[in-house]
Amino acid sequence: QVQLVESGGGLVQAGGSLRLSCAASGRTFSNSAMGWFRQAPGKEREFVTTISWSGSSTYYADSVKGRFTISRDNAKNTVYLQMNSLKPEDTAVYYCAASRYGTLGGPPPETRFHCWGQGTQVTVSS
Repeated sequence: QVQLVESGGGLVQAGGSLRLSCAASGRTFSNSAMGWFRQAPGKEREFVTTISWSGSSTYYADSVKGRFTISRDNAKNTVYLQMNSLKPEDTAVYYCAASRYGTLGGPPPETRFHCWGQGTQVTVSS
């Protein structure tokens, strides 16, 4: 079973950048596709991006394409989300998730992910 811990959230001005990290424990991390989701106040959780087990395949929601970059370091059991050109509408709790599948087509439903982190708050001020 993989356990996930997100970090790196915070308060940033519009146009700024943040990098989120998701540290995973468990031997299956390197075999798992990983994803980031987010939930804004009063809204349902939504897909942001996913990366395959090898890092060779990624998929982004249209709302973040060109601004966010997902990457992973299997040697460190960590997946990252680099967020640039942040907008107030990016304000949300960001969740890291692990899948039993090695590669996911996009956008994958939440049901494709079996393990979730506790979330980290990202607030973008205008």
